[in-house]
Amino acid sequence: MALRAVGDFWVSPIKPLSIVGGSDLVHSRCGFSLNLRCNRDFDRFPERECCRLAVLAQRAITPVEDEKPFSHEVEPSGAIDKVQDNASSVFHKDLNLLPKPLSATDLSASHDDNIKVRVAYQGMAGAYSEAAALKAYPKCETVPCEHFEAAFKAVELWLVDKAVLPIENSVGGSIHRNYDLLLRHRLHIVGEVQMVVNHCLLGLPGVQKEELKRVLSHPQALSHCEMILSDLGVVKVSTDDTAGAAQMVSICGIRETGAIASARAAEIYGLDILAEKIQDDDDNLTRFLILAREPIIPGTDRPYKTSIVFTLEEGPGVLFKALAVFALRGINLSKIESRPQRNRPLRVVDDSNKGSAKYFGYLFYIDFEASMAEPRAQNALGHLQEFARFLRVLGCYPMDTAA
Repeated sequence: MALRAVGDFWVSPIKPLSIVGGSDLVHSRCGFSLNLRCNRDFDRFPERECCRLAVLAQRAITPVEDEKPFSHEVEPSGAIDKVQDNASSVFHKDLNLLPKPLSATDLSASHDDNIKVRVAYQGMAGAYSEAAALKAYPKCETVPCEHFEAAFKAVELWLVDKAVLPIENSVGGSIHRNYDLLLRHRLHIVGEVQMVVNHCLLGLPGVQKEELKRVLSHPQALSHCEMILSDLGVVKVSTDDTAGAAQMVSICGIRETGAIASARAAEIYGLDILAEKIQDDDDNLTRFLILAREPIIPGTDRPYKTSIVFTLEEGPGVLFKALAVFALRGINLSKIESRPQRNRPLRVVDDSNKGSAKYFGYLFYIDFEASMAEPRAQNALGHLQEFARFLRVLGCYPMDTAA
């Protein structure tokens, strides 16, 4: 099979996509590994209907922190093997018709700009990120991606127009991995989406929640629903995403296994909703960023937010001075996040007393509520440059004031 070069990648015109998600638990009867490596039959579908992607590429992604979240009380590998066969394994949906997630190694440079806006998200059909993409662009074509890196690359390689990725949750906190990727890639923040997360307990048709012995979901979703899971006395099984957990339950058809996912995931994968809004905190809000190749022109017609990242010179009170440039101009800071610098994770400085002190060098991410079209924001950044060794504007975009 001949390969052709596209940039730094080697492209194969008939390479099928694959998906990787979920736990390494295996159920021998259903014939699927819960690692879910499935090849797509390109002969059954037109190329445009399966994301138009078929690429054999060498992965060149630097690992980032929190890449594989760990969840306590995770059932050991092979535990589902011990579950007795159950005759209730019924497919209510043709799962092969669902789009397969892109991976960082399965990318192609082919894209037709004449089609409606294409938006990448991490996860599978029915994920909360897909719902956020549809909220931002109701008529868009959503493109699932296997990992966050794949969504960034899909935009950079013109495979999609935009990407919608989570950046923080009101209960779980910041998604540090995406902060790191914002600096590594040259995309621009052009918008934000805030969504209330309503977790649902899903199971096979006819199953009651009291029958469940294990529940699959993303580690954060499991932690968000700690109270109901404790009451049910189930074993929590960690997966890569909520929609993937719903798909696993549907594929393997084990009556004693449920999932925590969205109501849309229940509809897609033919599952029953056993309980709704099961999260411990009703005010469970996730904020998503919309990324694009080019920035938007900032305005003053509505509330705007600006996101920046910077590093500071060494010295006492430097961070205080950096933050004061915004306070002096009446600019509200809505978010402050610090991340260790990867290229200089540890520095040694002289101690006036004796010996030496070791500490981290940090990157500071800040969101402030002002438009770059306003003189006060321009003056604040000009003032900040007096203390900053590095400063980059990640994006200036309209605020999402309605969850």
